[in-house]
Amino acid sequence: MKQLKRPDTIVLASRNSNKIEELHAILREIGIKIKSSLDFPQLNEVEETADTLEGNAYLKALYTFESTGLPSLADDTGLEVEALNGRPGVKSARYSGEKATYKSNMYKLLEEMELHENRRAQFRTSLVYISEEGSLVFHGVSKGVILREPKGDKGFGYDPVFMPDGMDKTFAELSAEEKNKISHRARAVQEFVRFIKSIKK
Repeated sequence: MKQLKRPDTIVLASRNSNKIEELHAILREIGIKIKSSLDFPQLNEVEETADTLEGNAYLKALYTFESTGLPSLADDTGLEVEALNGRPGVKSARYSGEKATYKSNMYKLLEEMELHENRRAQFRTSLVYISEEGSLVFHGVSKGVILREPKGDKGFGYDPVFMPDGMDKTFAELSAEEKNKISHRARAVQEFVRFIKSIKK
């Protein structure tokens, strides 16, 4: 990687408003202008064809960087359930099919978990940053258990059925501020923030 430069603007390679809001809240502290794919109507959707979370994040970050010419940041996140041999994993967003919704994915998971006593699971985020200097990867993990029924109406995705270790609430019962301190995505972004802060202006 070439000599690093501190970016003035970063593009979040996402159109997911929940994800953008979450990332924006965490990144606000570093004093860098944050844009997203929504600010660039000419951008196409990137097919997530990789076999890994990191691979999918790389595809999205690279396309966004090449299309905008701006440093780009993309994540891919998967829920990995022990009793399901790591599923839904890289397929988390489309677990119940191509027309999957947050709710249909969650209820498919609950149905598959119905007879399992082992409820251990983890969310894992891979975050890829690409600039003209090259690419870097950051990771974050949040371990916990899958509940037998949804609780809470905040968050998104599998949040209502995931209770992180050390908490008595699901991600969907936590405030955005609480979740942004402990979530897998927050941990990956915090690694990225430490990296950005380490670059001399």
